[in-house]
Amino acid sequence: MISCQRTDFFGPARPPVLARDAMIATSHPLATAAGLEILSAGGNAVDAAIAAVATQCVVEPHMTGIGGDCFVLYAPKGKPTVALNGSGRAPAAASVAKLKALGLDGEIPRTSPHAITVPGAVSAWTKLHGAYGTLPLDRLFARAIDYAENGYPVTPRVAFDWADDAAVLAQDPGAAAFFLPGGRAPRAGDRHAQPLLGQRLREIAANGAAAFYEGATAASLVTYLKGLGGLHTEEDFAEGRDAAFFTTPISADYRGYTVEECPPNGQGLAALMLMGILSAFDLGPDVPLADRVHIHAEATKLVYHNRNALLADPAAMTVAVQDLLAPETARRLAAHIDPKRARPPVMWDEPEHKDTVYLCVVDRDGNMISFINSIFHSFGSTRIDPATGVMLHSRGNSFRLIEGHPNAIGPRKRPMHTIIPGLLRKDGTACGVFGVMGGQYQAAGHAGLLSGLFDRGLDPQAALDAPRSFAFNGTLEMEAGYPDAVLEDLTDRGHAVVRAVEPLGGGQLILADAERGCLVAGSDIRKDGCALGF
Repeated sequence: MISCQRTDFFGPARPPVLARDAMIATSHPLATAAGLEILSAGGNAVDAAIAAVATQCVVEPHMTGIGGDCFVLYAPKGKPTVALNGSGRAPAAASVAKLKALGLDGEIPRTSPHAITVPGAVSAWTKLHGAYGTLPLDRLFARAIDYAENGYPVTPRVAFDWADDAAVLAQDPGAAAFFLPGGRAPRAGDRHAQPLLGQRLREIAANGAAAFYEGATAASLVTYLKGLGGLHTEEDFAEGRDAAFFTTPISADYRGYTVEECPPNGQGLAALMLMGILSAFDLGPDVPLADRVHIHAEATKLVYHNRNALLADPAAMTVAVQDLLAPETARRLAAHIDPKRARPPVMWDEPEHKDTVYLCVVDRDGNMISFINSIFHSFGSTRIDPATGVMLHSRGNSFRLIEGHPNAIGPRKRPMHTIIPGLLRKDGTACGVFGVMGGQYQAAGHAGLLSGLFDRGLDPQAALDAPRSFAFNGTLEMEAGYPDAVLEDLTDRGHAVVRAVEPLGGGQLILADAERGCLVAGSDIRKDGCALGF
């Protein structure tokens, strides 16, 4: 039985959403409404997810787009989960040596054309729709096309992020022309439109993935990228049409549930490793808050240290996934955590080696989908082709310029990805879909969300509302909901504590309460979105 109890109806917290037959949760109300409309018209979970994400590509342009990548977990009722990897690949001419010859060293800048891999989202959408969709794409894209061509009102959180990104958008004349109308970011309530994006969606609806990866759109994107110094060719884009592929999820158990994630090159592996470490500790409701944050921080440091050294395109991985998910690995890493002191991270085998949208849907037949689509940084690379209106992502920024590193850039190689959808099973039956946005935070966010549900007994909305912390890059970032005494305690343990200046990520969650025959959902207060069902 899922907790749904609330006793304080005067506070700012909202209760979880309950429905009988179907549910959708997204980070934007117009996307939720678009998906619910499809569910009400008889569409299934896949149809609703595609309708919602297409809408988000318009109304949350800083977070996602058709020029990005996509990962999906889909659990047809009574059948095993299938994972869909919709991450794009580097151009065939890309290599560490080539980029260094062009003057790059250290990190690939987010605005560099070399940070732009061939986008995989459209390949993923059309492959998913071809395998499982029931309604035609023009029906699924109808709301997105309308908002793109006729405009939509900018919501408060989108406006907040947009203003924060105005300076970087202003550095690119194309991005400024599209996203700084009148020389400024739109304010909440202002109407914004992207008619060229509407045209691209119409073409994809009519002609499938070929409309993006071949023909006039692909030729224009390649010309634009080459003008920036990119190595992309029309052949690279043509190969991208079928780049998305179905695969088998990886999984681990946590507190009696099976947690499923997409396999590498996504960091779902890191989320499972993190939950393996947390399993060794009591994180229940009676454990002091500072202790819970400390354990989560120390486990995160261990896992991300390993992630950065080992996670890559599956063809380039040097350590087997099953070895990293082995119980012995979790025990070995957990043994390095001192409950009272912050310590440097170590590798799993001891020796040392030197922005996004998420949505989930459950339909009337019990099919469940966990869906994430991303352009990585806010407004991606900030590079937008003025002829097509396609904003291109920055996922290649994750590649390393180190020869021999598993995640070194190379021909047709996929970079390590931060975006990860999640799915839950209980005794073999799919019982929930969840995800937490927020770039690097996502693996830590998955573990924190599930710990709130299963260690502390929080309901889905309360688990999403709970204050978040994130140990990354030498600091422990903490949201405003933590008391000063907790920050002082953690500082005394050796953490470099800082107050978060912006919310950490955002999440969506739907759980099926089989005992009572209802769906229970939460939608993150850090975003504009909501959960709705019928």
